[in-house]
Amino acid sequence: MARRTLPAAAAIALAAAATIGMNPTNAEAAPPGAKDVTAVLFEWNFSSVAKECTRVLGPAGYGYVQVSPPAEHIQGPQWWTSYQPVSYRIAGRLGDRAAFRSMVDTCHAAGVKVVVDTVVNHMSAGSGTGTGGTSYTKYDYPGLYSAHDFDDCTSQVTNYADRWNVQHCELVGLADLDTGEEYVRKTVAGYMNDLLSLGVDGFRVDGAKHIDAADLANIKSRLTNPSAYWKQEVIYGAGEAVQPAEYTGNGDVQEFRWAYDLKRVFTNENLAYLKNYGEGWGYLNGSVAGVFVDNHDTERNGSTLSYKSGAAYTLASVFMLAWPYGAPDVHSGYEFSDPDAGPPGGGSVSACWQNGWKCQHAWPEIKSMVAFRNATRGQAVTNWWDDGADAIAFGRGSRGFVAINHESSSLTRTFQTSLPAGTYCNVQNNTPVAVDSGGRFTATLGPDTALALYAGKSSC
Repeated sequence: MARRTLPAAAAIALAAAATIGMNPTNAEAAPPGAKDVTAVLFEWNFSSVAKECTRVLGPAGYGYVQVSPPAEHIQGPQWWTSYQPVSYRIAGRLGDRAAFRSMVDTCHAAGVKVVVDTVVNHMSAGSGTGTGGTSYTKYDYPGLYSAHDFDDCTSQVTNYADRWNVQHCELVGLADLDTGEEYVRKTVAGYMNDLLSLGVDGFRVDGAKHIDAADLANIKSRLTNPSAYWKQEVIYGAGEAVQPAEYTGNGDVQEFRWAYDLKRVFTNENLAYLKNYGEGWGYLNGSVAGVFVDNHDTERNGSTLSYKSGAAYTLASVFMLAWPYGAPDVHSGYEFSDPDAGPPGGGSVSACWQNGWKCQHAWPEIKSMVAFRNATRGQAVTNWWDDGADAIAFGRGSRGFVAINHESSSLTRTFQTSLPAGTYCNVQNNTPVAVDSGGRFTATLGPDTALALYAGKSSC
């Protein structure tokens, strides 16, 4: 959850999207298995997610789909209402319990695991009737929480240099749960266990920075599957009291610096600087880092690239999926001019690239790199080349090779790779590329285009 001046409504909304951190210790490392890419279908309803698992995500090789918070929440058309729960029933705008269960089963049948964006740091602000009919007031959620289940500080977080203030006061005015309390821990774990009973494979813990890492560890220990994948939102801030590295013992932590710096490099600096991107830039250990080009908060506050950034966004996504650091999220949202605007059609997606749905996960340049990543998993970077500016190329052992031309003019070059001789398909534009017995090939890349070859993909 970034700190910024917002309209009150937007602030409350974004509050729900708080942060988490990590530490290069044990943890659950990158998502288990050979497929570690998550498609984040932001504010898609459950029936639409199910169809997309079958139609695109499974065939493309996505390992996970992340769904927006399913719990009953405050009413309103804005996207951020999903981040103000009023009960833990699955009764939000995106669908009911039956639709959720059906979605999980359908995605599993397509070979895609399900991660749930989970809001457990706080409840709502204000009072009213929730999307599932539950009446509530702030600090009183009948049958769930009452006033003594919330932290004593009832003013807003104001000082990120003060750990107590960050973790006991209210993120943009939202009722802050006392996660040090036994009943709260048991109740939060009960919610997560209910989701696990429906087949969920993991959780993105929203607002983790505002929850003590030990409290989260205690909650995780109560799960019926304590090894379920955890991805924690903890935004790094220089000099802040709470740091991402504190949370890596619980699971992966989202590395916001990766996304921030990608914007700077692709916008104002040289791609050549990316040669040691990751730990070499002071980031979290890649085995416990979650990475992304953008997410629902950052595309709205402008701190990262977004679909509005043109070719830089596409090429940064290609780089993320080709580069062996962290577990990548591919954000997939919708067009907006009003940053508060909720999903078109209430989250129903009848077709990609219609009614404002951007479907970045299905862009051919991005989607094709998911299979590349799966095919090159575990392979080190080899054969790095750059022009000192905005053209780079590198291999992934003997399994793959990528070139990215972010220059304003075409690039023609003979590239040295570690690939075996043969014909490969450049999955960026579906053209054949011949690699000779010395591992070389010659290609021309137009401005703002990429090339990607990988073993096992010989025909286009």
